[in-house]
Amino acid sequence: MSRKSSSYTADRRTFLKKLAAAGGATAAVAMSGRAAVASPEQATAPGPAKQKGYHETPHIRSYYRSARL
Repeated sequence: MSRKSSSYTADRRTFLKKLAAAGGATAAVAMSGRAAVASPEQATAPGPAKQKGYHETPHIRSYYRSARL
């Protein structure tokens, strides 16, 4: 193995290590940002409970009437 290829391998490994560290740091910052944004929402008083899932509204009833054969 020549010096040139050994140097190339070492440089490449160093680059990949730095790339992995940067990716981990980016993920840590992104996760901490989400936690900071989520905190104020939890501090507010809960509002009226919203119905989840399917429910008929006047708009939907109107559509059903117009779709009848």
